[in-house]
Amino acid sequence: MDTQTRHALKQDKFVNATTSGLEWVGEHRTNVIAWLIGVVVAVAIVVISFVLYQKRETAANLVLGQAMDIYETPLTQPNQPAEPGLKTYATAAERAKAAYPLYRQTADQYGWLTAGQMARYFAGLTELDMGQKPAAEADLEKATHAGNGNLAALAKIALANLYEQTGRNSQAVTLFQDVIAHPTTSVPKSEAQLQLAQLYETTQPQEARRLYAEIKDQDKQTDAAQIATQKLQSLK
Repeated sequence: MDTQTRHALKQDKFVNATTSGLEWVGEHRTNVIAWLIGVVVAVAIVVISFVLYQKRETAANLVLGQAMDIYETPLTQPNQPAEPGLKTYATAAERAKAAYPLYRQTADQYGWLTAGQMARYFAGLTELDMGQKPAAEADLEKATHAGNGNLAALAKIALANLYEQTGRNSQAVTLFQDVIAHPTTSVPKSEAQLQLAQLYETTQPQEARRLYAEIKDQDKQTDAAQIATQKLQSLK
């Protein structure tokens, strides 16, 4: 078969394939158009959703940042003049009262975003500062289920301390042990062990000493080890 014949056959195959494709499109024109519209709509929905998500995330971070600026404001010290132009607070409760509405707003409006979950945790802390323990417990309990493991661990520690303050030591122990079993960057194993050991000091002193000894041996160069060493000496 010469070159010209082969070239002609290839052209015929291309023409036949193209013709068949056009015929199929013609026969299924309605379905093809509907499919194309569906693809365009789906892409549009994805783009719009992404844009809206970005806008909500930006708005949430903005309000959370405003709350954090307030909550991180140093408290005024007795006989210390306030810095000109800087809003200050005399007590932790006063500062918490100023920051709380912004945390509440962020948590309620953007609870499904990371900023909203962080705001719920800090709402719990500010409620503690204001002496509102039942409300703080509710917010901290929700924060323990945050998708961010570091944030959830912080919430568990705060909630465990609240349980301890309100005489629910068994619930506090359960949370401390959970964090010990699942340490995070925000709450290392030794930090959770320290807090559990402190709880045990008055109820189970032998268990407290065991935990302090374990911390001292496993983290010899850390602050936790130094604290554990001091605690062991005071418990003798």
